[in-house]
Amino acid sequence: MTEIVIATANPHKVDEMRAIFASLIPNARLLGLGELGGPPPTEPAETGSTFEDNSSIKAVSYATATGRLCLADDSGLEIDALGGRPGVISSHYCTDGREAGMSRGERDEANNKRVLRELDGVAPENRGARFVCVMTFSDAQGKIVGQVRGTFEGRIGMPGDVPRGKDGFGYDPLFLVAPAFAATSAELSSEEKNRVSHRRSAAEQIARIIRSLYN
Repeated sequence: MTEIVIATANPHKVDEMRAIFASLIPNARLLGLGELGGPPPTEPAETGSTFEDNSSIKAVSYATATGRLCLADDSGLEIDALGGRPGVISSHYCTDGREAGMSRGERDEANNKRVLRELDGVAPENRGARFVCVMTFSDAQGKIVGQVRGTFEGRIGMPGDVPRGKDGFGYDPLFLVAPAFAATSAELSSEEKNRVSHRRSAAEQIARIIRSLYN
């Protein structure tokens, strides 16, 4: 069985990616960084200006450090009315991309509050947004052998209507899923989200590359 390291310390992402890839590459075993034994590899600095840059940095760094096949993703939220922000600093938007020692829950709440504040006064039809996921696959020597981009379209809800929903994480409680814009992505079950999300779109594309190389 092919073993592939998932290059993230985010347990939510590990769970989502395992669920998504279970049917796409059933002959592969996906390992989180915490399952490799010994101290985890040093987390690389994500210094890129695009999702593609940062996904590549993680894939190459972790593949080189572990000597294993590595699948990395870089993902975030683009909001049209904010010129594409938060973009690559989505996970630390509240601190302009800086690590400030906040817990994941504290950071998510602060990020969401900043987005709603910056969209104050913007009409619903002008609050278009999308989640983006760029996945990069590296061989065990750190050579990139595949990179793809997936998106998940929607819009940011209005204060008072959002945040809502108990599933998901990050900006999910704010994100109204297209085309109906009725439910937030935090109101979708894991199964529903994994059928339509940006990670699903990217996973289907990268899985074809992985199957062609390792089947």
